[in-house]
Amino acid sequence: QVQFVESGGGLVQPGGSLRLSCAASGFTVSNYILNWYRQAPGKERELVARISNIDGSTMYVDSVKGRFTISRDNAKNTVYLQMNSLKPEDAAVYYCNVYLYDRAMDYWGKGTLVTVSS
Repeated sequence: QVQFVESGGGLVQPGGSLRLSCAASGFTVSNYILNWYRQAPGKERELVARISNIDGSTMYVDSVKGRFTISRDNAKNTVYLQMNSLKPEDAAVYYCNVYLYDRAMDYWGKGTLVTVSS
């Protein structure tokens, strides 16, 4: 059974940092593309960052480039999102996601809330 346990969200002041963690079970993170999405109130869910299973290459939405870093720890079967220089517009619920192509199934974590406010 595929499960994600997300952690690391919370309240941070503008300019601060948080590291989100997403511990996975039921599949091996190194075998699949892993994503972080976010959804702010009244807005659509958007893809924030992605890490490839092939070569570890990463991609980011323009608004977070240079501030966020997605990474993966294969030994812990966990994906991370390091968020620096946080802005109020980064406030959202953040979700980890994987599409298991060999099972044709899309899986989502329950989300972790990030609040950026002074």
